[in-house]
Amino acid sequence: MWLLVLVTLSGTMAMHIFVPALPLAGTDLQASAAGMQQTITYYVLGLAFGQLIYGPVSDTIGRRPTLLIGLGLYLVASILALFATSLTWLLFARLAQALGGAAGITLGRSIVRDTAAPGRVTSDLALLNLLTLVGPGLSPVVGSFLADQFGWRAIYVFLVGIAALMVYCAWRLLPETNPERRTLEVFTIARDYGRLLRHRRYLGFMLGGSCSTTALYPYLATSPYIVHEQLGLPVWQIGWFATVTIVGASLGTMITKRLAGQVRPEVFLNAGAGLSLSMASALLLVQIGGWLTAPLLIAVTFMLTVGAGLASPAALSRSISAVPGLTGAAAGLYGCGQMAIGALGTKLVGYGTTPATACAVVQILITGTALGAYRVAARAKSV
Repeated sequence: MWLLVLVTLSGTMAMHIFVPALPLAGTDLQASAAGMQQTITYYVLGLAFGQLIYGPVSDTIGRRPTLLIGLGLYLVASILALFATSLTWLLFARLAQALGGAAGITLGRSIVRDTAAPGRVTSDLALLNLLTLVGPGLSPVVGSFLADQFGWRAIYVFLVGIAALMVYCAWRLLPETNPERRTLEVFTIARDYGRLLRHRRYLGFMLGGSCSTTALYPYLATSPYIVHEQLGLPVWQIGWFATVTIVGASLGTMITKRLAGQVRPEVFLNAGAGLSLSMASALLLVQIGGWLTAPLLIAVTFMLTVGAGLASPAALSRSISAVPGLTGAAAGLYGCGQMAIGALGTKLVGYGTTPATACAVVQILITGTALGAYRVAARAKSV
């Protein structure tokens, strides 16, 4: 399990670890701020579309070789990024890095689904899902330290080391977990994804889980402006406001992991999404009323991510188990949905004139969609 934890974390952590170093890298590469922000956009796109590829491929040639291919690409791309001398070079490397990192996210879930006993799928997936929640909150803290102490290229030295360790451990320790192979055909892939998208139960759990997991993305995108400009706190405290998402998501996931098997998954889904929606609404209320303070922001965000931690593991477990024989494709489409909604939420908050208001409104839309999607899935017939 520790290897699956590592490969899953690497894919999500690399998404935002470079954010604190954007100004330093931009100066070194003589690139504009807008150009450097594209390094994040390219990574999100690569992570989204990469997961669509690895699922069907792993259903065909197996989990082990597919994961090794992805990790190898991640390693090579990290080395390319380390030695980048231009923005174009770095963008290409980031896209390739994301395409490789997507393998860990998709196949970590698929391998757990292959090997876990039916009653333990939700519990075992809870830890992997936690990494999708906390990776974006943890990575800026690590990136800030590395960039401040050693320069922006130190981030990629760190990622190269992690990638090399993953390739070695996967090669030596990971067995094949998918004995049932399928023929890989473009028509078959399109048909499988079409089947999943027409499956109301899968679609409900996938959409709801994607929304629950990424409801914190609008906060991560706006928190520097809320904390520094609106609340007037020093820049060095911004990172600590991101860590509250780690604590909240961890607590919610621990509760789900502890009670899985004793409580119906639908309870986690509805309670988690309902809690997150309530907290997003509370944030909008205190912002409009002019009552927003640092403690209130921390409390609301903490409880919102507790809700995400409660709902997300159950949604992931239900979704990838909804259509027998399509575990890999289901996991890939689920991951793509997460990244797509996360990217959409991050982009939408940019249209607001007041960061806290924009954050709350987008979070209400996302968490409300999650709650509605879970109810659609609950009413859909199991196939």
